[in-house]
Amino acid sequence: MKKNWIAILSACMAILVMVGACQQAPEKETIESEWLGANLQEMVENIESQFGGFDQTMIETGYRYKELHWAGVDENWDYARYQLEEMEEAVERGFVRRPARKASAKHFIETAIPNLFKAIDGGDKEAFLQEFMVLTASCNTCHAMEEVPFMMVKIPEVNTSLISR
Repeated sequence: MKKNWIAILSACMAILVMVGACQQAPEKETIESEWLGANLQEMVENIESQFGGFDQTMIETGYRYKELHWAGVDENWDYARYQLEEMEEAVERGFVRRPARKASAKHFIETAIPNLFKAIDGGDKEAFLQEFMVLTASCNTCHAMEEVPFMMVKIPEVNTSLISR
């Protein structure tokens, strides 16, 4: 019994030492920066500003949208899958910065992308083109819901991709 109390006391002492160590003020570290800011709050605000909001997501998504289209037209299914995967990940990363955008993009994420993956996996160009039109409509619906209907997405007419089949 005495050994149990000694073990319990030892454990409690160890916990108290760890808690005390955690409560000690950390040493101040000097940080020099050209643009980050003078304190932690300014640094966070400046870094967030550099990442931007959903606009940066849309820049990447637009690029991948065009590449995806021409990959499907060329029946380059591996490249099409790659672009769709990257597009989906870009949009998901955008939701981290702007979670409220997720509601407007629900059809895009839950329906249009999965159906386009199926068309790509099936290697069916006609199915791909049909689902790509649905994807495009989902983009425009999302833009309307986000009150930017003037950002009308259109299916590309000129292939500017550097990747060919």
